[in-house]
Amino acid sequence: RSRPRRVRAIATEACRRARNGPEFLERVKRETGLEVGVITSREEAELALESCTPLLESVGRRALLFDIGGGSTELAWVRVGCGPPSLIGYASLPVGVVTLAERFGAAAFTEQGFDAMVDDVTARLVAFESVHCISREIRDGGVRLLGTSGTVTTLASVVLNLERYRRALVDGIALTRQDADDALSSLRAMDRDALALHPCVGPERADFVMPGCAIYAAIASMWPAPDVVVADRGLREGMLLRMIRADRARQ
Repeated sequence: RSRPRRVRAIATEACRRARNGPEFLERVKRETGLEVGVITSREEAELALESCTPLLESVGRRALLFDIGGGSTELAWVRVGCGPPSLIGYASLPVGVVTLAERFGAAAFTEQGFDAMVDDVTARLVAFESVHCISREIRDGGVRLLGTSGTVTTLASVVLNLERYRRALVDGIALTRQDADDALSSLRAMDRDALALHPCVGPERADFVMPGCAIYAAIASMWPAPDVVVADRGLREGMLLRMIRADRARQ
């Protein structure tokens, strides 16, 4: 309907890991005509960084960007303040809101199950921390957390007490650690039915909120920065920015 000049379609962790990933993508091509490319975890981190670059201006000297997805969580350790942000290191953890929800089920809504999810994710963060010593950098100052996912936008919605989700109010907001922790506690106090009725969660996302909160809690505990910037943007915006730039270069 929009008659686009170019279309790019990508797949991420689910198709990187699935045994039937190639067969699935062939079916997609056959039924939709879309040629879907499976991107690497590095490109996934780079696209997230590209989309969030405007939010990294004047944030200090380092930023830790995290993208909590369905099948994986991407981490990007970024140098800022000297020209365009540059990637120092990245990691793709094989845990996301869907994979944790499938593993823990109803236990995700219990205190014991939530703590188990946090412990699971924390153990996976240790290797990235040991390489980059991010905790020490945070103690020295000039480091900011930046999160892009439905989890952090939901936390921001709770902090803002929104009656319905509004991207313009959420994208780019900086939450203090205390505000984020309070929002996390508020969500944890709800059962699944209450989350399904929450105007910024809803029934389709109710099963994934606690797993996402557990991933965020592990990240915030491992790397206790004073605040977290919330981004309602990600791979799609990164892809668009690259395509726009390439289109201008051709013109």
